[in-house]
Amino acid sequence: MEKIIVTDAKKAAQRTGFYVFLALLVLTIVESIVGGLETPITVLLLIIALVKAALIVYFFMHVYRLWREESH
Repeated sequence: MEKIIVTDAKKAAQRTGFYVFLALLVLTIVESIVGGLETPITVLLLIIALVKAALIVYFFMHVYRLWREESH
């Protein structure tokens, strides 16, 4: 039986990913509510969409790694 070792860094990354997922979920719910209004607030919808896109690009596409020094 193989033992799986989870490091503190991996736990921290998983926790961050979970928090980002929750933030995206909440933003999507808010976006749905605002979009369902009789007169939706377009500027607010645009801001929410930009925040969601930034979260996805930064955390899930790992864009922040572009500005790090590479270690070999």
